[in-house]
Amino acid sequence: MNKMKVFLVDDHEMVRLGLKTYLMLDPEIDVLGEASGGQDALHKLEAMEDNLPDVVLMDLMMPDMDGVETTSRLIARYPQLRIVMLTSFMEDEQVVSAIQAGAVSYVLKTISAEELCYAIRGAYRGMPVMSGEVSQALTRGLRKRAAEPERDGLTEREKEVLLLIADGKTNKDIADELHISIKTVKTHVSNLLMKCELQDRTQLAVFAHRKGWA
Repeated sequence: MNKMKVFLVDDHEMVRLGLKTYLMLDPEIDVLGEASGGQDALHKLEAMEDNLPDVVLMDLMMPDMDGVETTSRLIARYPQLRIVMLTSFMEDEQVVSAIQAGAVSYVLKTISAEELCYAIRGAYRGMPVMSGEVSQALTRGLRKRAAEPERDGLTEREKEVLLLIADGKTNKDIADELHISIKTVKTHVSNLLMKCELQDRTQLAVFAHRKGWA
């Protein structure tokens, strides 16, 4: 019997240990490896390209690179991966961002071990598994986005960075607030300057205020 190969990404060691303990009890699941954050996941999976997992359990809030950005990068490189966002957070925007980044399912850490294994099996088959509560959050989030004015082709993360720049935040402040690295913030700022055809962050702040976004 071919086992489902699972990879864990979470910045809390005790959470990873608990997940492994749960999942190792299932005869159909093999925990292939684990990572302590987004960057760690990218590096480890790159080294495992000859034996990639089938399903990745991804934490949402991590200090170096959040789960949405990590998911987006992994799916861009390994489109065959099935990613399940496993988190304690359930804001409408977070659910939408995770699904649009490429996550198959979005589940809360309050679920039982049996429900988690069910979500993994669903992801393995390419079938989304979400609670009614999460599905409602996804629907609300999509409606909110549909009602918002188009923001010059910017991604959701770029919009977040732009609004924080307009609020006078430094790169470090933005990194701390969005739970991403300063290097990632600088990349977003560079992309914003290019897309908005501006020269510096002061002009970006003025641009956001003129558009009525800030």
